[in-house]
Amino acid sequence: MAFVATKGGEDAIAAAHAWRADRRRGDGEGCTLRQATTSFGRAIDRVMAEGALYDPDLAARALLQAEGDLVEAAFLLRSYRATQPRLVDARPIDTTAMRVQRRVSAIFKDVLGGQRLGPTADYSHRLFDTGETAPESAPDPVAAEPVSPLPSAMGILGGETLLEAIPAAGHDAPPADLTTMPLDFPASRPIRLQALARGDEGFLLSLAYSTQRGYGNTHPFVGELRMGEVAVSVVPPELGFAIEIGDIVVTECQMVNQFTGSKTVPPQFTRGYGLSVGHADRRAMSMALVERALRADELGEATGSPAQDPEFVLSHCDNIQATGFVEHLKLPHYVDFQSELEIIRAIRRQADEQRAEDGMDRKKEDGDDRV
Repeated sequence: MAFVATKGGEDAIAAAHAWRADRRRGDGEGCTLRQATTSFGRAIDRVMAEGALYDPDLAARALLQAEGDLVEAAFLLRSYRATQPRLVDARPIDTTAMRVQRRVSAIFKDVLGGQRLGPTADYSHRLFDTGETAPESAPDPVAAEPVSPLPSAMGILGGETLLEAIPAAGHDAPPADLTTMPLDFPASRPIRLQALARGDEGFLLSLAYSTQRGYGNTHPFVGELRMGEVAVSVVPPELGFAIEIGDIVVTECQMVNQFTGSKTVPPQFTRGYGLSVGHADRRAMSMALVERALRADELGEATGSPAQDPEFVLSHCDNIQATGFVEHLKLPHYVDFQSELEIIRAIRRQADEQRAEDGMDRKKEDGDDRV
């Protein structure tokens, strides 16, 4: 059987791009940027998180260009970000000053400030909307108004010293920026959090699920899950003091996990932390569970599960790298395959020759036996 290269070159590639663009537009003008921004909020939030760039309009453009492929959209957004100049580093955001839209705690019923459900489908029946039902009436806007500031639910445990202090970064220097440097090991906690924050949501979710099924020594509770707007501030060199340049929406999750203690640390609750841009409960919770699992070694717990292995988790959670490594297999590998083909043919020839020799030897032995 002959193996030949597919021909077509630039014309075939251009035709493929044109076909895809025509299919994306559909019968009419297609989905507008405004429609995508207002209708696909959670998808846009995920694209921003995994693309490591907070800009809903750009994320919506990427989502439309990628035909709804979230990984491809994140890839487009991250590629665009790499072409933009870095003007100034923002100061760390203060989530304690968040204008909270959603805040729930699974460990305290009457938490200070109250439970605030916010925009969520957690308490609704998962019934498919065929469009035949009447639209839901709007709630009282006063009840949905964001609150700021709202005290942390974790303060109750911290006041009784039943909760560990916030884990140290492991060094005094400013944390490295994973968007400008390659991942290296051993990875400090800030680097781990950065990698998880832009990791693939499905991968993080599966790892988090594995820790709850026994592949990791965790028994988690949602200490607090909050979502809302936080101010972003910078310190321009020419001014020397901080100024606010805008607001972004983030979701923060603080998990509480049991810890039996050690020779130097009494039994207490430990922390798992997750923070993601946008409204992303699932991502923030998964991140918090995995982040806690990655701390098993420093806490002296038994390790061995995938979610407890920093090199396994951090090296494979980036879906941009993962998709590049997997999808490059679609590109031409003619030379490599021809080499493998010749090796297989040579091995088979040797095997056939060996079987033939073994057959002749058996015939000789059978002849000797008859004599």
